[in-house]
Amino acid sequence: MLFNSLSFVVFLVIVLLLYYSKFLNWTNKKRMLLLSSYLFYAMWNPPLVILLWISTVVDWTAGKKLAELTDQKKRKLWLMLSLIVNLGFLAFFKYGDFLLENFVNLMNAIGVDFAARPMDIILPMGISFYTFQTMSYTIDMYRGKTERARTFLDFALYVTFFPQLVAGPIVRAKELLTQFYEEKKATTNQFLWGTFLLTMGLFQKVVMADTLLADASDTVFGSEAILHTTDAWIGTLAFSGQIFFDFAGYSTCAIGIALMLGIVLPDNFRYPYAAIGFSDLWRRWHISLSTWLRDYLYIPLGGNRNGIIKMYIALMLTMLLGGLWHGAAWTFVVWGALHGLYLVIERQFRGKVKLKHTGLQGILLALLTYTCVNITWVFFRAREFSTAKNMIASMFFMNDESVKVLHTFDIIKVAVVIALLFGCHWVMRNTSMKAVHEKINPYVFGIFWAILAFLIIIAQGSGEQFIYFQF
Repeated sequence: MLFNSLSFVVFLVIVLLLYYSKFLNWTNKKRMLLLSSYLFYAMWNPPLVILLWISTVVDWTAGKKLAELTDQKKRKLWLMLSLIVNLGFLAFFKYGDFLLENFVNLMNAIGVDFAARPMDIILPMGISFYTFQTMSYTIDMYRGKTERARTFLDFALYVTFFPQLVAGPIVRAKELLTQFYEEKKATTNQFLWGTFLLTMGLFQKVVMADTLLADASDTVFGSEAILHTTDAWIGTLAFSGQIFFDFAGYSTCAIGIALMLGIVLPDNFRYPYAAIGFSDLWRRWHISLSTWLRDYLYIPLGGNRNGIIKMYIALMLTMLLGGLWHGAAWTFVVWGALHGLYLVIERQFRGKVKLKHTGLQGILLALLTYTCVNITWVFFRAREFSTAKNMIASMFFMNDESVKVLHTFDIIKVAVVIALLFGCHWVMRNTSMKAVHEKINPYVFGIFWAILAFLIIIAQGSGEQFIYFQF
């Protein structure tokens, strides 16, 4: 079920009516939310709900044992069980065909004539997100950084809470699980702000991503021709805007829907295209993933505690695996490697060069960061290295013969949208929508909200799937 669909609107209205009814106590409301979450997920492929059940039962049992046992060897075995089950599901369903394909290529490369049929495994929606979320619970239980869930119902709802189930934010147990212990009701202000966030998220997805940017991005990356420099850059910029509005739109919807229920989810984006440097970028982009990778991968690998060389190795491994987390393709690995390389270079210059983060110099540094990010987006969007190679060559004037596939109107439209996006991020980089809302006249805010809703309606979105559902 998609947030940007009429069926979801009906679903949400029914859930809210039941949630705020006087006929259900808090336990029954949680049961209703759990069943609603299973229904929400089952609308894609009902049998895949079984994976959610298995993850839930395994991690609930592992968490229980980790809380009860004192023998470290036994505790480690229960942690390993949780990791093996969760990572095993992820490896099979997300990387099974990828691993098989690369094994076949390796055999052929060393002279062994070997062929295998693709397994054509169905990728469960959001498996990367809910797998990382449940793993964080058992890892934190093992480390003694969180308490065991009070009831199986609370834990099951934590795993499957429908607003953020499919594409995050990836929420830690101490941030979400504990909110289910006592009855939650949104205040009037929370409900209204949650409804506004849902509207804003749908606007980002339906109007900005799907209506204004998707066509130019799809046209450029779907072309088999050698593209003109202008088209290559405009297509890449269009995708950079599309993926931001698409993914940030989902996160904004999720945060808004949860708030309408009186439940608070953490921010996942903080105006990332105004980042100055790549450490700053990853503090602003997909925050729940970047902090997960930091806490459960980078720091356990040694972080910055064991010398500069080992720190660089840990940094590169973290970003390589972060790239692979996004998809089963070598292009995603290259995307992660480029971000790792950017971070390594940044660390080498840190403290040696004094730069201002304000004024014209700050804007130029943010533009430089954004330009480098766009180079990485080429590998993220292109599914083949040949496409990425031709795009990069066109962007940097290395193709002699080229064609134009975009109309002048499309070029101007994308350029204006991206300029406004960058400008908005720069202006908002040290504040938030909530802070701005509190400073402006309520009537002006109401008019702005009405315009967003009107544009969503006239855009007549085709119900396009969110990009990050495939991850």
